[in-house]
Amino acid sequence: MQQSDEALRKQLAVWWAIWNKAEVVLREIEKRANSEFLPIVGPEKGQVIAETIRKAKPKRVLEVGTLIGYSAILMGKELDNDAQVITIEIHAEEAETAEENIRKADIPAKVEVITGDAIQVIPELTGCFDFVFIDAEKTEYLDYLQLVEDKLREGSIIVADNAGIFANQMKNYLDYVRTSGKYRSKYVPVGVDGIEISVKT
Repeated sequence: MQQSDEALRKQLAVWWAIWNKAEVVLREIEKRANSEFLPIVGPEKGQVIAETIRKAKPKRVLEVGTLIGYSAILMGKELDNDAQVITIEIHAEEAETAEENIRKADIPAKVEVITGDAIQVIPELTGCFDFVFIDAEKTEYLDYLQLVEDKLREGSIIVADNAGIFANQMKNYLDYVRTSGKYRSKYVPVGVDGIEISVKT
């Protein structure tokens, strides 16, 4: 029992070190985002997303819109070391910065940053996804979803950012997840904005 307790303490210390390193990088990105007006999800929405990830325990995550890696790190630090995050960023410079930030965060999940247009990249991806986070071109949210739809399982979760302040631009997406019968969907307000969380039925 004593050995087991010691092993548990060591494992907890490892988890804490990983979590803390990622948190330091997240705070650095938040500071940069504030000074450079970068549209990251931020800590408030981040908390909701992290909680959703913790409850769902996905093994395979797709992110559309990496920017400089904030949400990839946020999600990745909540995942087990056998989980995978594939994140797509259209701009090469931002994708490169994201890769650097993800390396610094040293999160347990495997994160692959793909540089390219998600409209072209998603059809080339193989396998299924348990969780999808969309935070890219608002008028193309429905396109992204429909491209990945055949890679979703029953119970897969789709989180769409900016469903409050950009509701008009996302109207076709929001109508689809709320009325197509393919999803159970709800809007979660966070501050002045919100996210749409949809579950594949």
